[in-house]
Amino acid sequence: MIIQLKHEISRDLIDQINSRLGVFGFKSTEVQTQSARYLVAIGNVEIDIRQIGCMSGVKDVHHVSDVYKLVSRKWKAAPTSIQIADDVSIKEGAFNIIAGPCAFESAEQIQSIVTFLSARGVKLLRGGAFKPRTSPYAFRGLGIEGLKLAHSIAHKHQMLVVSEVMEISQIGEMHDYIDVYQVGARNTQNFSLLHELGKVDKPILLKRGMSGTIEELLQSAEYIFASGNEKIILCERGIRTFEDAYRNTLDLNAVPLLKEKSHLPVVVDPSHGIGIRRYVSDLALAAIMAGADGVIFETHATPEKALSDGAQTLNFLEADRLITQLQETFAFRKCLKAVL
Repeated sequence: MIIQLKHEISRDLIDQINSRLGVFGFKSTEVQTQSARYLVAIGNVEIDIRQIGCMSGVKDVHHVSDVYKLVSRKWKAAPTSIQIADDVSIKEGAFNIIAGPCAFESAEQIQSIVTFLSARGVKLLRGGAFKPRTSPYAFRGLGIEGLKLAHSIAHKHQMLVVSEVMEISQIGEMHDYIDVYQVGARNTQNFSLLHELGKVDKPILLKRGMSGTIEELLQSAEYIFASGNEKIILCERGIRTFEDAYRNTLDLNAVPLLKEKSHLPVVVDPSHGIGIRRYVSDLALAAIMAGADGVIFETHATPEKALSDGAQTLNFLEADRLITQLQETFAFRKCLKAVL
């Protein structure tokens, strides 16, 4: 059960609600987010929720059977809009492109990519400053100095920065140089990190784990929400299966299913989803038709010289073509939806 509390509710009234919930056999947890206050009540009994809804200080009450409560669409039918800047929102009906290198490498590299993307109307720059690499000898990013460079260059072109946080200690130092924290596949179930990200006032782009189920992804999102941050963007980036012909298996089935189960927006990462450059564009377009609210992909002036993930990174010619195709395909999807 989710109990939405009125903004001006007193401590005494909350205690009264908790007391009644206890009588009914429920254990409740109070959740205070950037914009609202909730009680999440867990119990194995059936009650008439009007007995709680009629109490002073209660704004609304919802029965939610899912193990993930706050991110479930069962209590919030309207899709959530994640406002990143005045003119940038991740939401249904407002398709967004997030693009950039796998890793920030130098001021010159960042400048070339930002200049290219901003000229094509892309508002969100992705790129890693701290890179989780399988090999300890591979390039692992420029660290906080690389993020400062990206922030400085991007903001001069009115672009926003999306970059991966890998551990709790990085949250604070990254805060002033980032607009969206990304949680990578390796950290999707790092619950200590998710809990701390619940305390920040910036959006979180949460990627699906390499072997994670839909429910596990939503449970991870629940950790962030329950810790105080409602600004969560779900990302399908492919899962590890028995197939070894490509890097991962991009699960486009997840897009409509996530949007049915959760009110949170969903974006798709085709670059990591397949890991093969020549197929990235096709999967990006398929993601739009599956209902994605955005696409995140990798681009670099010369992917062959990229210090990480060059094999899945589009060059500028390929990226330019894809951006146009994404815009056209999204417009087609809107028209098709209106007709159907």
